[in-house]
Amino acid sequence: MTHIPQICIPATYMRGGTSKGVFFRLEDLPFAAQLPGAARDALLLRVIGSPDPYGKHTDGMGGATSSTSKVVIISKSTQPEHDVDYLYGQVPINDSFIDWSGNCGNLSSAVGPFAIANGLVDPARIPHDGLCTVRIWQVNIAKTIIAHVQVANGEVQETGDFELDGVTFPAAEIQLEFLDPADEGDGEGGGAMFPTGNLVDTLEVPGIGSFKATLINAGVPTIFVDAAALGYDGTELQAAINEDKAALARLEAIRAHGAVRMGLVAEASQAAARPLTPKVAFVASAKDYVSSSGKSVRASDIDLLARAMSMGKLHHAMMGTASVAIAAAAAVPGTLVNAAAGGGTREVVVFGHPSGTLRVGAEAMQADGQWAVRKAIMSRSARVLMEGAVRVPGDSF
Repeated sequence: MTHIPQICIPATYMRGGTSKGVFFRLEDLPFAAQLPGAARDALLLRVIGSPDPYGKHTDGMGGATSSTSKVVIISKSTQPEHDVDYLYGQVPINDSFIDWSGNCGNLSSAVGPFAIANGLVDPARIPHDGLCTVRIWQVNIAKTIIAHVQVANGEVQETGDFELDGVTFPAAEIQLEFLDPADEGDGEGGGAMFPTGNLVDTLEVPGIGSFKATLINAGVPTIFVDAAALGYDGTELQAAINEDKAALARLEAIRAHGAVRMGLVAEASQAAARPLTPKVAFVASAKDYVSSSGKSVRASDIDLLARAMSMGKLHHAMMGTASVAIAAAAAVPGTLVNAAAGGGTREVVVFGHPSGTLRVGAEAMQADGQWAVRKAIMSRSARVLMEGAVRVPGDSF
């Protein structure tokens, strides 16, 4: 019997924010996988170890959670005034496809360090010591992200004292700027930040109920509902949601019908084919709670509570793109997020999530009756966990 040998592909395993993923330079991928299509997806699925009916990713690099089953492809940018193109793929655990419909805000923080370390940024722009500004073109959503990466002795500085709830150890801070983060999809609003034209809509979900919702395209298309409308108080941790099959089904139904209302799919049944977007999240006014690490979070230290679903499960912290959506919605008076934060005009909010707290900011403005966010800002950290090569069977793509 003839056996196909494995092939080696240069790769880097990185943490970015509260996520982990396998990073590739486009030029290092086998030629057949350098272009979009079945070969590329098959290769990357095999790298991660999906689909896995056991739900463990034992035979791949995936971590068997939505936060750790991700792939990233980086290349020299094709866009003027940008350093690199950044393509992100979310890999489902049990399904044989990759969702390319959105961005990962957490892994966005690892793109700048990867680009610098892999020679994709002009050396003349890298200081010996200080901050290096990396101009990133996010291919999935056609948006610009600016990463400010700390450099020491001409190399990326990864260690530091910046602490991020949801990440065990401190590291060097990386500030991210998401420019014009509103999505430009084909929703009812013609690509507006609020695709229906409303700050609050009534979302009818057959068999589930009727919900007030803020539907926003910023960072990632997101459906915000009040926690109380779902029977929650906003302090829930993962077990309270993820071990409740009825709750997961209810939240997925809300997500699917919200996707239709936002113009992302024609029918609710089509939402299953794009589990990455939109997100569904619930918010509540600030109150005391204990995070998943046992840390006490005081109501006086936060503006609101927020919980978000990722790939059908409650996220252990908060997705970076959903954080942008929270910042944008909080900056617009009249949204459910702004109301949960106490109303009024605000450019910065601190929200409580299952792992702790996060501070985010957004610059919102209104012109001709339409709201827009020009920039959203947050801090993350990133670190190389392993570099070298991944191996996959030669006939896997």
